[in-house]
Amino acid sequence: IEAEPQPNTEEAPRVESHKETMETFDTEGSPVGNTEEGNGDIADDWEEDEGMIEDEDEIDPEAIIPKKPKKPGVPKVRKEHLNVVFIGHVDAGKSTIGGHLLYLTGMVDKRTLEKYEREAKEKNRESWYLSWALDTNLEEREKGKTVEVGRAYFESEKKHYSVLDAPGHKSFVPNMICGASQADLAILVISARRGEFETGFERGGQTREHAMLVKTAGVRHMVVLINKMDDPTVEWEEARFNECREKLLPYLKKCGFNPKTDLYFMPCSGLSGAFLTIVPEESLCPWYRGPSLLEYLDSLPPISRALEAAVRLPIADRYKDMGTIILGKIESGVVTANQKLVMMPNKAVVKVMNIVSDEEDSEDAMPGENVRLKISGVEEEDVSPGFVLCSPDNVCNTGRVFDAQIVILEYKSIITAGYSCVIHIHTCVEEVTLKALLCLVDKKTGDKTQLRPRFIKPDQAGIARLEVNDGIICLETFKDFPQMGRFTLRDENRTIAIGKVLKIIE
Repeated sequence: IEAEPQPNTEEAPRVESHKETMETFDTEGSPVGNTEEGNGDIADDWEEDEGMIEDEDEIDPEAIIPKKPKKPGVPKVRKEHLNVVFIGHVDAGKSTIGGHLLYLTGMVDKRTLEKYEREAKEKNRESWYLSWALDTNLEEREKGKTVEVGRAYFESEKKHYSVLDAPGHKSFVPNMICGASQADLAILVISARRGEFETGFERGGQTREHAMLVKTAGVRHMVVLINKMDDPTVEWEEARFNECREKLLPYLKKCGFNPKTDLYFMPCSGLSGAFLTIVPEESLCPWYRGPSLLEYLDSLPPISRALEAAVRLPIADRYKDMGTIILGKIESGVVTANQKLVMMPNKAVVKVMNIVSDEEDSEDAMPGENVRLKISGVEEEDVSPGFVLCSPDNVCNTGRVFDAQIVILEYKSIITAGYSCVIHIHTCVEEVTLKALLCLVDKKTGDKTQLRPRFIKPDQAGIARLEVNDGIICLETFKDFPQMGRFTLRDENRTIAIGKVLKIIE
């Protein structure tokens, strides 16, 4: 016997509850709307999301349920933050070590890793699956080469780490410099496999150039990971580890690293995970008993940050997503939500709408953090990498002509006035011309030796006047603000000089 259809008495309340749901939650499923003030108008939250709300008048402000006040809980403990960049020659294992660290610290789950492993097997690239946690686009996975700087984060019990995975190929060194400029500590990955170490370290290999570039970018401390120790050509041999170490030390000293305080060498295997987070059994490697990489990073002393200083945030990238989004590392000062800042060199006043640090929304961000800010007051096309966000009462210097001390590393001939090349200073990349050579400098004593020289050769240091070819850039003198006063000069895909700004002329 068919039951008699019941009258639908719940029609009206159901519509209202749907409306409540729509109004109380935003697109990500978290409560929105400034309900503390009781205005209940959520059109602001979806101002750019066309088609979501046809007509504002349809929304009944009284239908919104006020948010429950949050229970006063324990405030989130802010761990010490450390930015780590992986550098080294192509195929040394940078992305694999980074991906394995993410897995061992629980940032990548087992199911995802098994999926990568299956996909890699299908492409006959079984040993690459760990690197896919950081090499996310198709081109990088097809060729096994990192192109963009991969970003991820993980936490230990003591610290919060941001991982920057720099590309090793020499065609993508500009991307690598951008990654190095955002790092506090570098991990130089060396392949111990016979032949691979030699290729990476000889002239033309990227090991030398990367070590020099991170030093120029302001990284003071470096961990040298001798990777692939489990390779059949090495078999955890202490002699091979020492050989790699002895060959590297003189060059790293030349770059300016002090072997006693700034360098630490350790063996590891990125594929098996030995010495990344745990020290394996003594039978595997009796001559090195720790610490593991993570234990060593946790034991490093805290880095002093300029909390009280004026805000300086060089912009590394920008894009549009319901507003203008910028990415960069805060060099000094504290950035808070709703703060007003000035963008140099175009002097636009912007307001910080939203702060995201390592995929988590935050009310404020400290120096040393790599952040994603949503800003208002400026369009995305008016922002370029190399622009700097500053405190309104203390903006950074801008200039077109400046004097700088430069050291020529390697170049095929001599360099004279009129020479043009590309300057990389913080996140800014511009073409500059060497207007004049003012003097040569003795590298050992620092004394000026020859005034107005006609040329400067490789391995010589001098003071030169440089002019930016196209407009002005943001920069500071090295003495006032080292992070924005050191630079690299590149030409024809190779680094030819490093330098520091002494004086801004105009």
